[in-house]
Amino acid sequence: MDPERLSDIQIADVVIATAGREKGKLFYVLSVDEQYLLLGNGKDRTLEQPKRKKLRHVDKVLRSETRVAEKLRKGDKVLNSELRRDLAYLS
Repeated sequence: MDPERLSDIQIADVVIATAGREKGKLFYVLSVDEQYLLLGNGKDRTLEQPKRKKLRHVDKVLRSETRVAEKLRKGDKVLNSELRRDLAYLS
């Protein structure tokens, strides 16, 4: 595991899945640990049931500076509809 890459991806970043059936889909990073990320898009991967994906199976798209990203960083309540709206705008 490349520790440099792990430190590069943080909560509220937008990533794209590079493997699995979600390949090509955009997600917000909801949580980061040693090997895995918890990802949500507000549609099929909600905040209540995020996707657990290995770090090597995603690529960072951008460091989001939206209101939703700010709420995720602070730990404030975010709605699935807010995630969907932001990711639809980026696609």
